Amino acid sequence: MDESPVLAQFRTKFRVEELLVAKNTAWSWSLRPAQATLGCGILSLNRYAARFSEVTAAEMAQLAELLPGLEMALRSAFGYQAINYLMLMMVDHHVHFHVIPRYEGRRQFAGLEWFDHGWPAFPAMAEQQHSNHESILVEIREALKSASLT
Repeated sequence: MDESPVLAQFRTKFRVEELLVAKNTAWSWSLRPAQATLGCGILSLNRYAARFSEVTAAEMAQLAELLPGLEMALRSAFGYQAINYLMLMMVDHHVHFHVIPRYEGRRQFAGLEWFDHGWPAFPAMAEQQHSNHESILVEIREALKSASLT
């Protein structure tokens, strides 16, 4: 894997290895450290690329292989109504998507209430629900890993 300084900084900022749910040769799906909605994730290319046009056809095929399991795990674990894939790359100049499951109503997980403060419009990306419960990220990751195995 190319460990360019930009890629290394990105992977550290988003704690990709620590919060990893699934990966293949080309892509990693990890939890987003700031949970705007329950189960928010980061889907990132495993090598450095500054532009989406730099992603190869083989890497796109591997993205297509990863997506059904990602969506099935999120649906099984948390029952989202819709899912948004946002490729913003204004701050973090590396090919990645923010994966935002969307919920019409509140959710209960790990004894906590979760809301989609942007529903039904653009996701409220600045939300950091339950950020004072660091262990919640591990619980969410484990719920998604378990759901992806079923």
